[in-house]
Parts: sequence; C-alpha cells; structure tokens
Amino acid sequence: MYEADDPRSAMSAKPADGGAASAAKAFGQSTYARFYAERPQEEVDGAKTWYTRGQNFVVCYSEVSDGAVFTRKGQADEYVLLIHDPDLSAVVEASGEMSDVDGYSITMIPSGDSTVTVKGSGVIVRLISTANADIAAKVSNPDKYAGVHPHVPPFEPWPDPVGGFRIRSYSLDVPDEPGRFGKIFRCTTFMVNVFPVQGARDLTKLSPHHHDDFEQCSLALQGWYMHHLRWPWTANFHDWQEDEHEKCLAPSVCVIPPQVVHTSAPSDPSANVLVDIFSPPREDFSDMEGWVLNADDYPRK
Repeated sequence: MYEADDPRSAMSAKPADGGAASAAKAFGQSTYARFYAERPQEEVDGAKTWYTRGQNFVVCYSEVSDGAVFTRKGQADEYVLLIHDPDLSAVVEASGEMSDVDGYSITMIPSGDSTVTVKGSGVIVRLISTANADIAAKVSNPDKYAGVHPHVPPFEPWPDPVGGFRIRSYSLDVPDEPGRFGKIFRCTTFMVNVFPVQGARDLTKLSPHHHDDFEQCSLALQGWYMHHLRWPWTANFHDWQEDEHEKCLAPSVCVIPPQVVHTSAPSDPSANVLVDIFSPPREDFSDMEGWVLNADDYPRK
C-alpha cells in the first residue's frame, strides 16, 4: 500500500490472520480530540491540560506558563516527556537524580515519584500508560474504552533499558536520512515518531494501510490534517461503518483502531508537524535497521 519511495515499503508484511479478523464482531472506535475547540480537563498551577486515551496510553497535552510543575507520585511505569518547542526547557527530578532537559527533545522518566518543572511558556506533552488509574480517570473519551479492545492484545512492557532505569533525554535535532522514516525513539512503554516540518501532501501519493493488532495515535502539533479512515467489512452487515474523513487542526489527537485502513494528509501549505505514538513499541519499526534512534539504550523485545 506504500509508494516505492516511502521508507515503510521496505518493511516485511505481517502474515495474514488466517480469517480470524473476518469473524470479528467489532473493531473499536476512533477518537478525534480537538484541543483548540474543547475545554481542558484540568486547569491548575499555571497549566491547562487535555487528556485523551487509547487502549494502553493517555496523551497529556499541556499549555504551560513559566514555573509550572507536574508531579507524579507512585507512577506505575516509565513515561515520556516531549518538548517540541526549542525555546522551552524543564528540570526533571526522578530516582534521586536531577536533569536539565533542553527544548526540542524527548525524555524517558522512570517509574515512582518524579517532578517536571517547566522553564518558559509554551506546550509540553506527557505520554503515560493507562496502568496509572489516576491519569486514565481524567480522559475526555472514557466511553470509547469501556471494556477490552477486540483486537489489541494485553499490554506487556518491553525489556528494561541497558544500565537500568534513569532519566534519559534525547535531542530531536537529528538530520533526516534517506530510507529512514521520521525520528523514532522508544522506551519500555512507548514508541514515538516525530516527523519533520512538512508542507501539504501530494494527494496522488497517500499511503492507506492498516495495523493488525495495535492502535496508532497521531498528535498534530502544527498545521492541520485530513485523517481518512476506512472500516473493514465482515459477513455481518451490522459491523459495517461509514468511511471517516476528518479535518483536524492543531493541536489535536486522532486515535486509529487496529485493522482500520487509514492515511493522514498534512494540509497546511507551509508547515505541518505530526507525532505518531504507539504503546507498546512497534515490532515492525524496531526490525528496521537504524530506524530507532535510541535502540542501544532500549533492547529489542
């Protein structure tokens, strides 16, 4: 389904399910969270925060003022801090260490107690697993996840990082390379792909595809996107759903269920920024040599 010049065309296709998918009763539901048009779920201590979930994760998008503090007590597992703005920074404290985190970076923070203190005004994003009930309770879309997802297997974290858990921060200032797809980082709980700024997409070169057993979360940080979703047909007509063609400005989140054919088109003529989020990390991207930029720190499953 990919164009020949799309780096994903080099990936090995996953074997067919053998018919199990065609017997499915449901495929889950998509989510579109438009933060620019919705009230935040939380306003406290110099921060407005929107919470949107998938099966295994919560996107915590915060507009912050200088000195805003985010504290986690008894965090169940490793989580991610994304600061896309190069003029924003933070001080992170966790596991008895303190680290100055620059802007335009992604940081992995250990479980347990931690504090993020923001330096400057702008936007930060935290990615936290749904194993943390206090965060999952704040989301705007709890009705979409009232039970077990029909096609997402139970969550299992990936292996511990080399040398144990600690604050690990990585610059996003990584040059693009032919054959590599975005800027991909992973930890034990998440894989995050930060795309470079791009203009409007050529509509003759879209990339409709699907994932058998994991959701994709697309976080728009700049510009606007058209998200196109096509639902599978089964023998049961009552499982069928209409195609979705949703315009989402930034900031916004689109959560795409497994087995749903999808493609997203950056549409602002000047500048669009998208971040793709997966929990746990994707095996197929991890199989691609050189794609995961911090693979030496986080072993393959």
